[in-house]
Amino acid sequence: MIKLYNSPVYFIDNEVIIEDIKTPEYKGVPLDRDEAIKGTIAYSLFKAHNTSKDMKKLKLKFDAMASHDITFVGIIQTAKASGMTSFPLPYILTNCHNSLCAVGGTINEDDHMFGLSAAKKYGGIYVPAHIAVIHQYMREAFAGCAKMILGSDSHTRYGALGTMAMGEGGGELVKQLLCDTYDINYPEVIAVYLEGKPMPGVGPQDVALAIIGAVFKNGYVKNKVMEFIGPGIASIDTDFRNGIDVMTTETACLSSIWETDDDTKRFLEIHKREDEYKRLRPQKVAYYDGMVRVDMSKIKPMIALPFHPSNVYSIEELNSNLDDILRSVEVEAKKIGGSAGEELKLTDRIIDGKLHVQQGIIAGCAGGGYTNIMEAAYILKDKSCGFDEFNMAVYPSSQAVYLDLNKKGAITDLMESGVVVKTAFCGPCFGAGDTPSHRGLSIRHTTRNFPNREGSKPGAGQMSAVALMDARSVAATAAAGGILTPATDIDYKVPEYNYDDRAYKNRIYVGFKKADPEKKLVYGPNIKDWPLMESLNENILLKVCSKILDEVTTTDELIPSGETSSYRSNPLGLAQFTLSRRDPMYVGRSSKVYELEQARVAGTLCDVEIEHVFNEIKKIDPNADFKNTEIGSVIYAKKPGDGSAREQAASCQRVIGGLANIASEYATKRYRSNLINWGMLPFLMSEAPEFEVGDYIYIGLIKDILKTDMANIKAYVIGEKKDVYSINLSIAPMTEEEKQIINAGCLINYNKNRIKAKNK
Repeated sequence: MIKLYNSPVYFIDNEVIIEDIKTPEYKGVPLDRDEAIKGTIAYSLFKAHNTSKDMKKLKLKFDAMASHDITFVGIIQTAKASGMTSFPLPYILTNCHNSLCAVGGTINEDDHMFGLSAAKKYGGIYVPAHIAVIHQYMREAFAGCAKMILGSDSHTRYGALGTMAMGEGGGELVKQLLCDTYDINYPEVIAVYLEGKPMPGVGPQDVALAIIGAVFKNGYVKNKVMEFIGPGIASIDTDFRNGIDVMTTETACLSSIWETDDDTKRFLEIHKREDEYKRLRPQKVAYYDGMVRVDMSKIKPMIALPFHPSNVYSIEELNSNLDDILRSVEVEAKKIGGSAGEELKLTDRIIDGKLHVQQGIIAGCAGGGYTNIMEAAYILKDKSCGFDEFNMAVYPSSQAVYLDLNKKGAITDLMESGVVVKTAFCGPCFGAGDTPSHRGLSIRHTTRNFPNREGSKPGAGQMSAVALMDARSVAATAAAGGILTPATDIDYKVPEYNYDDRAYKNRIYVGFKKADPEKKLVYGPNIKDWPLMESLNENILLKVCSKILDEVTTTDELIPSGETSSYRSNPLGLAQFTLSRRDPMYVGRSSKVYELEQARVAGTLCDVEIEHVFNEIKKIDPNADFKNTEIGSVIYAKKPGDGSAREQAASCQRVIGGLANIASEYATKRYRSNLINWGMLPFLMSEAPEFEVGDYIYIGLIKDILKTDMANIKAYVIGEKKDVYSINLSIAPMTEEEKQIINAGCLINYNKNRIKAKNK
């Protein structure tokens, strides 16, 4: 079904695959690696958008950017504080995460009004709430062949439309707003060779989950570009391709790009943007750093069980081994949820040898597309979802999609079967909509099934779980009254989509190149400026405030999604939720460290504990004193940062005293970048940590260390259980700009410093 090549490959004439065995030629065709690297689609896009003269050190400028209402307020506030006067490129502000409600005492519409005022003041494009989810709007209105788009959401993926799109933390978008660049080393490019045609009943989520299951845990495509090629592409339409492409984020890749063809052209024609089409394909000889070969004809309906999209089985396999497989999930639930997790007894849901689920959801940028919902409606036509606890909801991804589904009768068919049809909203994807009951299992065609993505709160004794499936199998399960059922043998030809953009024309504010500096930003009481952050001092003293030894720590665990979305525009308010699902004591510990640092800066530090620690430090470094030693908190996590691009996972630590992370590795480039942009040192540690929560770690002359290769950093642990001892840390290479950001204390300070330097 899926083969991973153990070596790089040459791809010749769009059909011949040769593993790299140092062959000088093939049938008279020279095989030169350096030249063949230029033969990939990815290379052509990087070259067109690179502003440096060195293709190994890319400095990229994007064609457009997109943010939703959980992230755009902080980004605009940061850019404003850094001196931005207008948006230099199309910047789309969608409102698909904070719904029109009041949660936790805040009114989310205040964020939307801020976004509208910013679009008018700076020249942006504003998509009101419930009109479209971020990525569907970008597919319909902006993605095009040979473009590059940057978004502040991790699922910014439009590769199937010939656009290389990347999801990053807000700091990287700020750089584009300030006419700076996105700086990365030229990444490896992995070919995803598609062949065969999916069998009836198999949808894009099935193909995506099969790929994720094959490549995530081994890191085969981590921080690399996935380039989709091969004859199988022609067997699936662009809507199907979009559904696979959006899930590439869950492989931990950097980005994706696909071959384009007549179906791509037809998609763009339907959306009235035929001039955006270009034929993209590898050149005669292309070199790839690896290959994932996928025979789609052998893929069966799949399911990703809690608590990660890579926990993949075929539904057939799961149904044949329900007891054993579900018990493994229950073990994981106990690790994650403690006593609440112990109650998540999925094996109790096995009745007469069949698994009964409690909820079905089709939503968002992955599930809410036209074809997915049309086929789900076909499966459910003239059937019933049942009269028991099972419930189902469908969220079309945009008003344009909703309109056509309605015209074709699909909405009627769904509603008659008992399905609740809602508007474009990403809530179920991050735990803010259609939350299932305690101990419930929800099956969803959405993007993620991380812990608490369905809205449960283990700390409050509430825990449920999500499994990912394709819309077709979700509908088949609904038709069976909630009994887990794969979709098979669907004989249905989906009618062509008819795009109607009147809902957009009548509601969306398009203000690019119409900036009006006289307009005022509209603030609500919960929208706060970023607090001041100090620059890096000569030495640092870190107090360990949390220690997480899981294989992977997601950004959702670092800062929860769901109900916290109402605080995304209030840095200090949001920070109170940091690690609340994993380590509820963290905020109190880090806040006390922050108070120590504030006292040190004010010259009033008189803490007995710190005095003892400094007495120990002076035995190591006689020159150390309070004046030149910054005090901050640090968390250790084995592999943090899998998941969301939102920078709050880092900024929340920073604003309550965070100064560093220590990890064995970082799950994604974007999380490490977020740490750097918020002035936090991204340390690495190869050994298992012996230090405990409450211990201190001292590093002298950190500014001088940043001038070295940072491969060997000696640090000293001061704790109560043993004498002072040394540990070895390191920092992976950083650009000179990244080092300057760290020295300045954060990206905001770095930009302010540049403005001051220019004005001298």
